[in-house]
Amino acid sequence: MPEAQVKGISLYYEVSGRDDGPSLLLSNSLGTSLDMWWPQMEMIESRFRVVRYDSRGHGRSEAPDADYTMDQLGRDAVALMDHLEIGKSSVCGVSKGGMVAMWLGANAPERIDKLVMANTSAYLGQPEAWQSRIDLVRNEGMAALVPILLERWFTAEFRERCPIDVKRVEDGLLATTAAGYAGCCAAIRDMDQRASLASITAPTLVIGGLSDPATPPENTQFLADSIPGAQLVNLQSAHLSNIERAGEFNAALGDFL
Repeated sequence: MPEAQVKGISLYYEVSGRDDGPSLLLSNSLGTSLDMWWPQMEMIESRFRVVRYDSRGHGRSEAPDADYTMDQLGRDAVALMDHLEIGKSSVCGVSKGGMVAMWLGANAPERIDKLVMANTSAYLGQPEAWQSRIDLVRNEGMAALVPILLERWFTAEFRERCPIDVKRVEDGLLATTAAGYAGCCAAIRDMDQRASLASITAPTLVIGGLSDPATPPENTQFLADSIPGAQLVNLQSAHLSNIERAGEFNAALGDFL
Protein backbone atom coordinates (compact mmCIF):
# COMPACT_ATOMS: atom_id res chain seq x y z
CA MET A 1 0.00 0.00 0.00
CA PRO A 2 1.63 3.32 -1.06
CA GLU A 3 2.17 5.43 2.03
CA ALA A 4 4.34 8.41 2.77
CA GLN A 5 5.60 9.18 6.27
CA VAL A 6 5.08 12.94 6.49
CA LYS A 7 5.10 15.21 9.50
CA GLY A 8 4.91 12.24 11.85
CA ILE A 9 1.93 10.51 10.24
CA SER A 10 1.28 8.12 7.37
CA LEU A 11 -0.49 9.51 4.29
CA TYR A 12 -2.03 7.11 1.78
CA TYR A 13 -1.69 8.08 -1.88
CA GLU A 14 -2.10 6.69 -5.39
CA VAL A 15 -0.24 7.68 -8.56
CA SER A 16 -1.72 6.97 -11.99
CA GLY A 17 -1.88 8.33 -15.52
CA ARG A 18 1.09 9.24 -17.70
CA ASP A 19 4.53 8.70 -16.21
CA ASP A 20 5.88 11.36 -18.57
CA GLY A 21 3.04 13.82 -18.03
CA PRO A 22 2.99 16.96 -15.90
CA SER A 23 1.96 16.39 -12.29
CA LEU A 24 -1.54 17.08 -11.02
CA LEU A 25 -2.16 16.80 -7.27
CA LEU A 26 -5.77 16.26 -6.15
CA SER A 27 -6.82 17.19 -2.62
CA ASN A 28 -10.09 15.79 -1.24
CA SER A 29 -12.95 17.54 0.51
CA LEU A 30 -13.96 17.22 4.15
CA GLY A 31 -15.43 13.79 4.87
CA THR A 32 -14.32 12.13 1.63
CA SER A 33 -11.30 10.24 0.37
CA LEU A 34 -9.28 10.14 -2.83
CA ASP A 35 -12.19 8.13 -4.29
CA MET A 36 -14.15 11.39 -4.68
CA TRP A 37 -12.32 12.06 -7.95
CA TRP A 38 -13.77 9.08 -9.81
CA PRO A 39 -15.66 11.27 -12.36
CA GLN A 40 -12.43 13.05 -13.36
CA MET A 41 -9.99 10.17 -13.65
CA GLU A 42 -10.50 9.09 -17.25
CA MET A 43 -10.04 12.63 -18.52
CA ILE A 44 -7.04 13.63 -16.45
CA GLU A 45 -5.14 10.32 -16.54
CA SER A 46 -4.78 10.66 -20.32
CA ARG A 47 -2.86 13.91 -19.86
CA PHE A 48 -1.24 13.98 -16.42
CA ARG A 49 0.73 12.11 -13.82
CA VAL A 50 -2.11 12.15 -11.31
CA VAL A 51 -1.40 12.06 -7.58
CA ARG A 52 -4.41 11.50 -5.33
CA TYR A 53 -4.06 11.25 -1.59
CA ASP A 54 -6.22 10.88 1.49
CA SER A 55 -5.68 13.97 3.57
CA ARG A 56 -4.80 13.73 7.24
CA GLY A 57 -7.73 12.20 9.11
CA HIS A 58 -9.42 10.72 6.03
CA GLY A 59 -9.54 7.48 4.04
CA ARG A 60 -6.54 5.26 4.63
CA SER A 61 -4.32 7.99 6.04
CA GLU A 62 -3.70 8.28 9.76
CA ALA A 63 -6.18 10.23 11.86
CA PRO A 64 -4.50 11.68 14.95
CA ASP A 65 -7.05 12.53 17.63
CA ALA A 66 -6.31 16.24 17.82
CA ASP A 67 -7.22 19.58 16.32
CA TYR A 68 -5.51 20.06 12.95
CA THR A 69 -4.56 23.37 11.33
CA MET A 70 -4.66 24.48 7.70
CA ASP A 71 -0.92 25.02 7.95
CA GLN A 72 -0.55 21.34 8.86
CA LEU A 73 -2.73 20.22 5.97
CA GLY A 74 -0.80 22.38 3.55
CA ARG A 75 2.56 21.16 4.79
CA ASP A 76 1.33 17.57 4.46
CA ALA A 77 0.79 18.21 0.75
CA VAL A 78 4.26 19.72 0.34
CA ALA A 79 5.82 16.78 2.19
CA LEU A 80 4.00 14.34 -0.08
CA MET A 81 5.36 16.16 -3.13
CA ASP A 82 8.84 15.91 -1.61
CA HIS A 83 8.35 12.19 -0.98
CA LEU A 84 7.39 11.67 -4.64
CA GLU A 85 10.19 13.98 -5.83
CA ILE A 86 7.73 16.35 -7.49
CA GLY A 87 9.33 19.75 -7.87
CA LYS A 88 6.29 21.52 -9.25
CA SER A 89 2.68 20.48 -9.75
CA SER A 90 -0.74 21.79 -10.62
CA VAL A 91 -3.18 21.36 -7.74
CA CYS A 92 -6.94 20.85 -7.77
CA GLY A 93 -9.00 20.74 -4.60
CA VAL A 94 -12.67 20.74 -3.67
CA SER A 95 -13.93 22.36 -0.45
CA LYS A 96 -11.27 21.59 2.19
CA GLY A 97 -9.01 20.52 -0.65
CA GLY A 98 -9.50 23.93 -2.23
CA MET A 99 -8.42 25.51 1.05
CA VAL A 100 -5.24 23.42 0.89
CA ALA A 101 -4.74 24.56 -2.72
CA MET A 102 -4.99 28.24 -1.78
CA TRP A 103 -2.59 27.66 1.15
CA LEU A 104 -0.10 26.15 -1.28
CA GLY A 105 -0.51 29.04 -3.70
CA ALA A 106 0.26 31.57 -0.98
CA ASN A 107 2.87 29.65 1.02
CA ALA A 108 4.68 27.41 -1.49
CA PRO A 109 4.39 29.31 -4.79
CA GLU A 110 7.59 27.83 -6.17
CA ARG A 111 5.96 24.37 -6.06
CA ILE A 112 2.80 25.34 -7.97
CA ASP A 113 2.10 25.39 -11.69
CA LYS A 114 -1.66 26.07 -11.79
CA LEU A 115 -4.39 26.08 -9.12
CA VAL A 116 -8.00 24.95 -9.29
CA MET A 117 -10.16 25.73 -6.25
CA ALA A 118 -13.69 24.37 -6.35
CA ASN A 119 -16.58 25.00 -3.96
CA THR A 120 -14.34 26.50 -1.34
CA SER A 121 -13.69 29.60 0.70
CA ALA A 122 -10.84 31.48 2.32
CA TYR A 123 -12.87 31.95 5.49
CA LEU A 124 -16.03 30.30 6.77
CA GLY A 125 -16.34 31.94 10.17
CA GLN A 126 -18.94 30.96 12.74
CA PRO A 127 -16.48 29.09 15.01
CA GLU A 128 -19.31 28.20 17.37
CA ALA A 129 -21.12 26.36 14.54
CA TRP A 130 -17.98 24.41 13.69
CA GLN A 131 -17.46 23.60 17.36
CA SER A 132 -21.03 22.31 17.56
CA ARG A 133 -20.34 20.05 14.60
CA ILE A 134 -17.15 18.80 16.24
CA ASP A 135 -19.02 18.07 19.46
CA LEU A 136 -21.81 16.27 17.59
CA VAL A 137 -19.53 13.96 15.63
CA ARG A 138 -17.38 13.21 18.68
CA ASN A 139 -20.43 12.38 20.79
CA GLU A 140 -22.67 10.64 18.26
CA GLY A 141 -20.41 9.58 15.39
CA MET A 142 -20.49 10.32 11.67
CA ALA A 143 -23.93 8.77 11.15
CA ALA A 144 -25.52 11.72 12.97
CA LEU A 145 -24.16 14.12 10.36
CA VAL A 146 -24.53 12.20 7.11
CA PRO A 147 -28.16 13.07 6.19
CA ILE A 148 -27.51 16.78 6.80
CA LEU A 149 -24.32 16.74 4.75
CA LEU A 150 -25.82 14.93 1.78
CA GLU A 151 -28.61 17.51 1.58
CA ARG A 152 -26.00 20.28 1.48
CA TRP A 153 -23.64 18.52 -0.88
CA PHE A 154 -26.14 17.60 -3.62
CA THR A 155 -29.31 19.19 -4.93
CA ALA A 156 -32.57 17.31 -4.42
CA GLU A 157 -32.77 16.73 -8.16
CA PHE A 158 -29.37 15.05 -8.24
CA ARG A 159 -30.07 12.94 -5.16
CA GLU A 160 -33.19 11.60 -6.86
CA ARG A 161 -31.60 11.12 -10.28
CA CYS A 162 -28.25 9.62 -9.22
CA PRO A 163 -28.76 7.59 -6.03
CA ILE A 164 -25.80 5.31 -6.76
CA ASP A 165 -23.40 8.27 -6.85
CA VAL A 166 -24.91 9.68 -3.67
CA LYS A 167 -24.59 6.29 -1.95
CA ARG A 168 -20.92 6.14 -2.93
CA VAL A 169 -20.31 9.47 -1.21
CA GLU A 170 -22.43 8.43 1.78
CA ASP A 171 -20.33 5.29 2.23
CA GLY A 172 -17.19 7.43 2.21
CA LEU A 173 -18.60 9.72 4.86
CA LEU A 174 -19.51 6.81 7.11
CA ALA A 175 -16.01 5.37 6.69
CA THR A 176 -14.40 8.61 7.91
CA THR A 177 -13.33 8.48 11.53
CA ALA A 178 -14.89 10.91 13.97
CA ALA A 179 -11.40 11.96 15.13
CA GLY A 180 -10.22 12.72 11.60
CA TYR A 181 -13.37 14.58 10.65
CA ALA A 182 -13.34 16.62 13.86
CA GLY A 183 -9.63 17.40 13.45
CA CYS A 184 -10.21 18.85 9.98
CA CYS A 185 -13.30 20.73 11.16
CA ALA A 186 -11.01 22.47 13.66
CA ALA A 187 -8.65 23.47 10.85
CA ILE A 188 -11.55 25.07 8.97
CA ARG A 189 -12.95 26.64 12.14
CA ASP A 190 -9.66 28.43 12.80
CA MET A 191 -8.77 29.27 9.18
CA ASP A 192 -8.67 32.75 7.69
CA GLN A 193 -6.75 32.97 4.41
CA ARG A 194 -8.37 36.15 3.12
CA ALA A 195 -5.29 38.33 3.60
CA SER A 196 -3.02 35.94 1.68
CA LEU A 197 -5.11 35.65 -1.50
CA ALA A 198 -3.55 38.68 -3.17
CA SER A 199 -0.11 37.05 -2.91
CA ILE A 200 -1.10 34.07 -5.08
CA THR A 201 0.70 34.32 -8.42
CA ALA A 202 -0.12 30.96 -10.01
CA PRO A 203 -2.80 30.95 -12.72
CA THR A 204 -5.98 30.13 -10.83
CA LEU A 205 -9.41 28.78 -11.73
CA VAL A 206 -12.22 29.11 -9.19
CA ILE A 207 -15.25 26.84 -9.67
CA GLY A 208 -18.43 27.57 -7.76
CA GLY A 209 -21.84 26.01 -7.33
CA LEU A 210 -24.84 28.28 -7.78
CA SER A 211 -26.87 26.13 -5.37
CA ASP A 212 -24.04 25.52 -2.88
CA PRO A 213 -25.12 26.35 0.70
CA ALA A 214 -21.75 25.43 2.20
CA THR A 215 -19.57 27.78 0.13
CA PRO A 216 -22.14 29.99 -1.62
CA PRO A 217 -21.52 32.04 -4.78
CA GLU A 218 -20.48 35.16 -2.86
CA ASN A 219 -17.60 33.17 -1.31
CA THR A 220 -16.26 31.93 -4.63
CA GLN A 221 -16.76 35.38 -6.17
CA PHE A 222 -14.62 36.80 -3.37
CA LEU A 223 -11.85 34.34 -4.24
CA ALA A 224 -11.99 35.24 -7.92
CA ASP A 225 -11.95 38.96 -7.12
CA SER A 226 -9.08 38.66 -4.61
CA ILE A 227 -6.66 36.39 -6.51
CA PRO A 228 -4.89 38.31 -9.29
CA GLY A 229 -6.06 37.17 -12.72
CA ALA A 230 -8.25 34.36 -11.41
CA GLN A 231 -10.94 32.92 -13.66
CA LEU A 232 -14.39 32.01 -12.31
CA VAL A 233 -16.76 29.31 -13.58
CA ASN A 234 -20.13 28.79 -11.90
CA LEU A 235 -22.00 25.51 -12.28
CA GLN A 236 -25.62 24.60 -11.54
CA SER A 237 -24.70 22.40 -8.60
CA ALA A 238 -24.56 22.19 -4.85
CA HIS A 239 -21.32 21.57 -2.95
CA LEU A 240 -19.66 18.63 -4.75
CA SER A 241 -19.74 20.06 -8.25
CA ASN A 242 -17.08 17.66 -9.51
CA ILE A 243 -19.65 14.86 -9.03
CA GLU A 244 -22.97 16.59 -9.60
CA ARG A 245 -21.84 18.39 -12.77
CA ALA A 246 -18.96 16.15 -13.73
CA GLY A 247 -19.08 16.83 -17.46
CA GLU A 248 -19.02 20.61 -17.09
CA PHE A 249 -16.47 20.43 -14.28
CA ASN A 250 -14.20 18.27 -16.43
CA ALA A 251 -14.54 20.62 -19.38
CA ALA A 252 -13.59 23.63 -17.26
CA LEU A 253 -10.73 21.75 -15.60
CA GLY A 254 -9.39 20.36 -18.86
CA ASP A 255 -9.57 23.69 -20.70
CA PHE A 256 -7.82 25.53 -17.88
CA LEU A 257 -5.04 23.01 -17.34
